[in-house]
Amino acid sequence: MKDMEATVAEAVPAASTDAERVEAARRGDQQAFSGLYQAHAGRLMTVLWRLAGGDRGLAEDWLQDAFVQAWNKLDQLRDPAAFGGWLKRLAINIALGERRRGRLNSVDVEIDASAPEPPWPAADLDLERAIARLPERSRQVLVLFHLSDLGHAEIAELMGIEPGTSKAQLHRARNLLKEMLA
Repeated sequence: MKDMEATVAEAVPAASTDAERVEAARRGDQQAFSGLYQAHAGRLMTVLWRLAGGDRGLAEDWLQDAFVQAWNKLDQLRDPAAFGGWLKRLAINIALGERRRGRLNSVDVEIDASAPEPPWPAADLDLERAIARLPERSRQVLVLFHLSDLGHAEIAELMGIEPGTSKAQLHRARNLLKEMLA
């Protein structure tokens, strides 16, 4: 119980720090926005890298686009303390928007088993590679459901699919991962 209280106590200052930085950035303080970037870029990169199927360059492009849009839309953020969640949704929308606009190759391409490698220390490199090798839609649903904590209704809305399709794609992704890791 004490560990949980410590975690909550640590999270509260982080949220107020985000709120303070957002307010300063709204006034044009680029250093404050740089602080927001430093606080959130690493976590966002892991989600975007996985959504990009291990394409680091594409994930970095999405990350940059997300922060550019965040800077331009800071005045639209209602709760400055919720910056992290707002930014995450913005970044996911950018990544999924690429697929909807047809800019991403939707053909399942087999990736060499030794690549790609995540741009962070991975606890389970085989799992990261297996996730990267999943078919695009299955990978996206898996990442959004398990790694971004979104429900099927939210995933369906973001991806422009039905909730049942999201469930089916998650089931497919799990089965493919089991096969690849067996």
